[in-house]
Amino acid sequence: MKARILIAEDDANIRLGLVATLESEGYDVVAAADGAQALRLYPQQKYDLVVLDVMMPKASGYDVCRELRATGAVTPVLLLTAKGEEVDKVVGLKLGADDYVVKPFGVHELLARVEALLRRGRLTAAGAAAASAASVPAVFRLGVAEIDRNAFTARRPGYAPESLTARELKLAETFAAHPGETLTRDALLNAVWGVGYFGTTRTLDQHVAQLRKKIEPDGEAPHTIITVHGVGYRCTAQAR
Repeated sequence: MKARILIAEDDANIRLGLVATLESEGYDVVAAADGAQALRLYPQQKYDLVVLDVMMPKASGYDVCRELRATGAVTPVLLLTAKGEEVDKVVGLKLGADDYVVKPFGVHELLARVEALLRRGRLTAAGAAAASAASVPAVFRLGVAEIDRNAFTARRPGYAPESLTARELKLAETFAAHPGETLTRDALLNAVWGVGYFGTTRTLDQHVAQLRKKIEPDGEAPHTIITVHGVGYRCTAQAR
């Protein structure tokens, strides 16, 4: 069965090129000319991946991603952005995007990321989650923060609860299931994004940075999730 991909891109030339490229790889592609049309099209069919240009009229890629995640949609989202600033990438990840490609991008990079996200989506749909993370209690502590798996929140003493994205929660569960262990970046990518992840570790590092801000007393000077340079990360606190 063909994977179905929804594309939202306001530039007609880029949109047609994306459709032609993806269809030539055997994907079933539905195209939208702006974010508002994408939001109308999404509920009409089951999609395996959503590709969103960030800068669009009526509703930006950020707006569409936010709306999809607010409805509980877990379909992988790939952002296309011409922006190179780190803050713009972080915004998309915080809103629930799974990955991004910076324009101008090569066809091979785009196809590799599409394929990786589709594989991860299939693994997620099949319930392929790390068994160790599944053993973590519904409410557990990570450092000073109390994590509620059902509410997707992290609460630090003296702070209001912080909402966690699905990826951030999965990271927290994985760290909590392996207290004191040094986890390589590859191991974390496999546990959180699935064994089919094809991209670089930049997405992982930015998700870890966002998680730290929500569980550490000082996200710039972490004491719970420690960077092991050249290897990965280590959690110093055990879930309880």
